[in-house]
Amino acid sequence: MKIKTERLVLEPLGTKHYESTLKYSTDPGNTRMMCFLPCDDGTEVMDYLRNCEIQWQRYMPKYLDAAVILDEVHIGAVSVELLEGNKVGELGWILDKHYWGNGYAVEAAKAFIEYIKERFGIDLFIAHCDGDNQLSARALEKLGMTLKESYNGRKNRNSAEERIELLYELNME
Repeated sequence: MKIKTERLVLEPLGTKHYESTLKYSTDPGNTRMMCFLPCDDGTEVMDYLRNCEIQWQRYMPKYLDAAVILDEVHIGAVSVELLEGNKVGELGWILDKHYWGNGYAVEAAKAFIEYIKERFGIDLFIAHCDGDNQLSARALEKLGMTLKESYNGRKNRNSAEERIELLYELNME
């Protein structure tokens, strides 16, 4: 799988992306509003990347993660977790903070949504984000997603503080 957009290339995320994934996924400043990051160490990153490779080999994966490449540089990843018997896709992404604010997340997510829709026939996508993550919320809205719910109880990995969770939805039927 290789998806080309105007500025980016998406390819299966795997162990060849270790160094760059380690850089952005262990940086607390890069991951401060994320539930499952930052990663603790290189072992956790490598285990995750190996699992990504396994998922790409499955006929019916649980999730798929694609590396986001800009000018041959790996700058982040976009993912979709397949939920409810592959009827719903939960969208997510991470970019190295040096590339924030340039529209790369929207461009990558839009292309990956189309790929997932075509491959699995999924028409309903959801996404969660931290209530204070204005960049991600704006990106979700640019994708055509609408805010469906806002509730307390979000716990980000690097904070014991309970935060607000936003739930967005995109129905492509």
